[in-house]
Amino acid sequence: MKKIFLIAALTSAVFSVSAKDINFGLEATYAPYEFYDDNNTLVGFDIDIANKICEELNYTCKFTNQSFDGLIPSIKTRRIDAAISGLDMTPERREQVDFTQSYYDNVAQFIGLKGNLESLDSISELNKKHVGVQNGTTLQKYLIDKYPEIDIVSYDSYQFAVLDLKAKRIDAILIDSAAATEWLNKEPSLVKIGKEVSDPDYIGAGLGIAVRKGNSALLDQFNQVLTKIKSDGTYDQIYAKWFK
Repeated sequence: MKKIFLIAALTSAVFSVSAKDINFGLEATYAPYEFYDDNNTLVGFDIDIANKICEELNYTCKFTNQSFDGLIPSIKTRRIDAAISGLDMTPERREQVDFTQSYYDNVAQFIGLKGNLESLDSISELNKKHVGVQNGTTLQKYLIDKYPEIDIVSYDSYQFAVLDLKAKRIDAILIDSAAATEWLNKEPSLVKIGKEVSDPDYIGAGLGIAVRKGNSALLDQFNQVLTKIKSDGTYDQIYAKWFK
């Protein structure tokens, strides 16, 4: 990654930095956060947040679509400048990268087929069942650590998990609640099962933008913009576009 030269000036809430491309890594099959629409245009909540950051900082946004489990390694090897892809800010991830302030409060949700497991009351009722998760996610680690009796099936993308769920090759999927709602809107055969899932060590600490550890200049600039757009109403407009 090119060395970043930033002009640390903030006047009347206007950010002044040297012009630069900023390369955000993401996994673009995760609506409503990042996905390709019917016109093959990259869109989503994360995309709008990133583009607003670039606009405020006079950057040009670049997006690199890659596997989710490769995002943090790509930051560490400087293949990308930052990752914005529904990343939970867990203690384990904080050991590898630095995170911005939270830009979205999230929980997780199990989904399944109508008529199957709809009366789920406890996660332990899924013991010996096949449950799909995306590889490299905190949800995968959550199930591995907390529910070893569940037969976990890992996927590169939730698209493949949904296909297997509809074909009855797996029994349920654990996914971010906003993404769950997106799938339920598209797939009438799917329903939420059980209660929302939250655990501060895995899920529910908020989503953050990840940068290389020690890259305080970029981190501070991101945080300044996030604070600004939360206070001036821009964040609320972006949120309402994708979640209401």
